[in-house]
Amino acid sequence: MPRLTRIALPPVLALLLASCGINTVPTKDEAVKAAWGEVQNQYQRRADLVPNLVATVEGFAKQEKDVLVEVTNARARATAVNLTPDQLSDPAALQRFGEAQGALSQSLGRLLLVVERYPELKSNQNFLALQSQLEGTENRIAIARRDYNAAVQDYNTTIRTFPAIVAAKLIYGAEARAPFEATTPGADRAPEVKFGAS
Repeated sequence: MPRLTRIALPPVLALLLASCGINTVPTKDEAVKAAWGEVQNQYQRRADLVPNLVATVEGFAKQEKDVLVEVTNARARATAVNLTPDQLSDPAALQRFGEAQGALSQSLGRLLLVVERYPELKSNQNFLALQSQLEGTENRIAIARRDYNAAVQDYNTTIRTFPAIVAAKLIYGAEARAPFEATTPGADRAPEVKFGAS
């Protein structure tokens, strides 16, 4: 091998390795995992608020036992469905997680409808604080899901485009990650708002 080739070969190989995505793929994979961790963190925050909310409503609305039990059961089901970062390539697992969280969202919606029947509860400071925290958490969940989907899109684009596809397939065996999708029935339509006499 000529001397010039031996001198030029290492920098050329280093440039090829640097441009093939050898560091990009794991960096973006970790970004997806971190974003998913934040989604789970916000759902856990919501789950942690539910017992206090149920207890506060229960003190005022003892006859609404069915709704309170439904919310408690939905919370238990939602916290029982765990999704590890390794399962983010499995759309069915992500759907199961979303369905459990959607059921809790629906139950909480029914609980808040019950509250409308109890004016003294609606003015209770503990309830108002919990309701405010729940609303803030729902906003954080929406932002965390958006950020997760952006990280998934960036990762999926990286592992499918040249030159990173070389490292993605040959070195890491990378698989596309599944985005978070709405699983609540009717989530694809705007809610119908009706104002009536109360």
